Amino acid sequence: MGWAIALHGGAGDIPVSLPPERRVPREATLRRCLDIGVAALQSKRSPLDVVELVVRELENCPHFNAGRGSVLTSDGTVEMEACIMDGKTKKCGAVSGLTTVVNPISLSRLVMEKTPHIYLAFDGAEAFAREQFTMLKTPIRGVETLDRSHFITAENIERLKQAKEANRVQLDYTLPTPKEQAKETIVAEGDSQIGTVGCVAVDNNGNLATATSTGGLVNKMVGRIGDTPIIGAGTYANSLCAVSATGKGEAIMRATVARDVAALMEYKGLSLKEATAYVIEECAPKGTAGLVAVSAKGEVTMQFNTTGMFRACATEDGYSEMGIWPSMKMHGNQGSKGEGDAMFCVCWSIVRMITWTTGATPVDRNYHPCRPQLSPYCRMTGRTIGQTIDKKVQDNG
Repeated sequence: MGWAIALHGGAGDIPVSLPPERRVPREATLRRCLDIGVAALQSKRSPLDVVELVVRELENCPHFNAGRGSVLTSDGTVEMEACIMDGKTKKCGAVSGLTTVVNPISLSRLVMEKTPHIYLAFDGAEAFAREQFTMLKTPIRGVETLDRSHFITAENIERLKQAKEANRVQLDYTLPTPKEQAKETIVAEGDSQIGTVGCVAVDNNGNLATATSTGGLVNKMVGRIGDTPIIGAGTYANSLCAVSATGKGEAIMRATVARDVAALMEYKGLSLKEATAYVIEECAPKGTAGLVAVSAKGEVTMQFNTTGMFRACATEDGYSEMGIWPSMKMHGNQGSKGEGDAMFCVCWSIVRMITWTTGATPVDRNYHPCRPQLSPYCRMTGRTIGQTIDKKVQDNG
């Protein structure tokens, strides 16, 4: 048994051609937040403290759909929601409809610890935040309120404009869609909570915690609530595991994704990886969900049935992993096989060849999903294949 941590920045139809300006900042933030979480676990902070700390940092990043980067409703406002849960006690707190609170995840924890309730929403949650900030002798970081304009970014204004032109609820990673091509109506079935952030952690004693936060859907109806603050849907922890889900909120709620993982472990005796694989592959419709989870034994898994999921994890034995799209074994400090890495390089090189020769949206030539932690065999094989393809493409014009 040892500590473990995993975090996500949203799952969905993330194109391999995602522009560097939208990919790189998210990757950098995931790395930084993973380091923060690892350092907190190593310094013996409780898992509950760790997940709140990590999600708070993710909320402060305008590149994710939570907190500062929350997407806009059809009225051009933000309505943030979050949830936190302690596995040992099953105590939990959730909030929805926040428009001015800096860190919804911290307010969720106050709901859990300072009220007899689990869930506060809209005006009541905002009033509770103001009350707590003024009453506490030492104000808790993250519960302060700011003007609503603080949460409205230029990028999200543009996203909302695109969504309205297309007459649909827009994906966070969706690229601009010409108005004449868009005939969808505003229905939740066709869209997802891309950009939702979450973190799960377990310490050396098997104590577990989870936290999830989101801004919801671009152009969502005012008052819409997703899976994130619903205990057992987007967020859940008990004595066996901690789960944070992301994807299409309505589908995740119908499938009770997070709770089902725990139930399969508790009643069927499945391992963490078996339980999460079953829920993602058999229960949640394809293309709708992803999750990160840890067990009391220190196991960690990151599963998704979407095109991709921004994700990262680390364990006490030195293993670490970070990725977006599926891979044989996204490269960590331990546990990756050179042959598996090379196979992924082969696949990536084929993607490059197809996009360059067919005139499709070009893949960033400077980007390689393996990033810096490649095995020597992977570097050699990938470089050789890539150079060969580049030469062929140049020779053929």
